[in-house]
Amino acid sequence: MLEKLFSGRPLLIATKHSKERVIGPIMDHYLGVQSIKCTQFDTDKFGTFTGEVLRYGDALQTAREKCRSAMELLGYDLCIASEGSFGQHPNIPFLATNEEILILIDTKNNLEISICHSDCETNYKQSEINSYNELMQFALEIGFNDHGIIFRKDSYCKKSITKDCLDWRDLKSLYKEYQEKYNSFTVETDMRAMRNPTRMRVIEKAAKKLAKKIIKLCPDCNTPGYSVQNITKGLPCFTCGFPTNTPRNQIYTCLKCAYSETEEINIQKKFENPLYCNICNP
Repeated sequence: MLEKLFSGRPLLIATKHSKERVIGPIMDHYLGVQSIKCTQFDTDKFGTFTGEVLRYGDALQTAREKCRSAMELLGYDLCIASEGSFGQHPNIPFLATNEEILILIDTKNNLEISICHSDCETNYKQSEINSYNELMQFALEIGFNDHGIIFRKDSYCKKSITKDCLDWRDLKSLYKEYQEKYNSFTVETDMRAMRNPTRMRVIEKAAKKLAKKIIKLCPDCNTPGYSVQNITKGLPCFTCGFPTNTPRNQIYTCLKCAYSETEEINIQKKFENPLYCNICNP
């Protein structure tokens, strides 16, 4: 079925930031497609990390719009796009996270398959600079010059922004320029994929996750993308038997025919530690 759906088909990768370097080989291997770099499509119009162009809608909506716009512009019926977000970890203060949304749209077979991958492997960082020593410390912390640095007047200004600093001489020159203009200024890690090998590795992980989701077929209708759509909690407490908040089952559902299967998450674990029970340990 996978060969019938995908083998030999051109797969457009909607990016201007070289993501095809990691997405393409994975999709070619798993799906048998022929990945194509998208050279005539400006994804920055859907939003930039530095804020000159605001992103409207959530990350999934943006990735979907990238796909559909690129397909319409360039005349393809199979496309992948991604959208990244960065911020503070929801449960661990001061820890940054990278969330990547990847989506495949196949208009020929009426398929849309997406994944969300969150990863703490990121050098996402921003800092106010008051001295050259502070700039040097920032550069070393984020892995310059393998990773780029962006200079800006402050974290809110959308005009005085300089990108593509990848050279130690440029770093020193830009420090002098911004220090003379503003005295103190802001620098941040360049999070564009082609300027950030750390993020590129996360995109590669996300691409593998998407590929593995695509190749899992529905047992009933053979539609790709058969995956976990819901999780039920309630693993019983070992001491009192009361249902806890620990996940017990995962539910696979086909998005096309609605066929569904329930699977135990951990067949060896029948009870939860009373430490996590709201009755035994309120």
